[in-house]
Amino acid sequence: MDNYKIFTPEELIRGNSYVGRGIIVGKTADGTKAAAAYFIMGRSANSRNRIFTKKDGDIYTEPFDPSKVEDPSLIIYRAVAKIGKNLIVTNGDQTDTIYDFIKEGECFNRALKTRSFEPDEPNFTPRISAMLTFEESSFFYKMSILKSIDEKGSDCARYTFSYPSVNGLGHFIHTYIQDGNPLPTFMGEPERIRIPDDIDGFTDELWEALDPDNKISLYVRYIDLATGEEEDRLINKNK
Repeated sequence: MDNYKIFTPEELIRGNSYVGRGIIVGKTADGTKAAAAYFIMGRSANSRNRIFTKKDGDIYTEPFDPSKVEDPSLIIYRAVAKIGKNLIVTNGDQTDTIYDFIKEGECFNRALKTRSFEPDEPNFTPRISAMLTFEESSFFYKMSILKSIDEKGSDCARYTFSYPSVNGLGHFIHTYIQDGNPLPTFMGEPERIRIPDDIDGFTDELWEALDPDNKISLYVRYIDLATGEEEDRLINKNK
């Protein structure tokens, strides 16, 4: 097996009906831009009743139809936030936890030590998080998954991965391996994924690879490492 193979979204996602929520971080092939992407999927009516919205440069999940919201506690949150030289991307309200810790001069790891997996028994959905830190026309990034240590949710296992930015290489972490009941939690190291130069091509690749019945929203941001200029794309299935 080639441990250093870099996969396409098609190879990693196509044909898998439910990978849940996913985060991708990496650098474009030409080495000029940082890339970050976040998507959500849903099986229940409550989960599917969502859209992404952009406010003051940050990305939030919001109800598509507020009258149909059953429980907002785990589905409505700020997913992408920028603070100083850092860009935070997560699948829950731990975005705010990381943001607050960074604001106080603390770090990504310490912030997540205060959090755990989601209390949605029997799935115990993992909290997945990433943070890009920019410095002198380059960046590095960390990714984290907080998951139940067992099927009872008796304690939390914490995994953090740190990466230098490498041209054309990204890392992809998602909440579940596949559909199931209960849903099987993501296992192992974040997957290696190709990051092309073209944001539109990458956005299309991701959106088309996600299961058409269960995908809900996708957000992609490219940041020019020389100028700091940002370009983004946002797709909502609910319009």
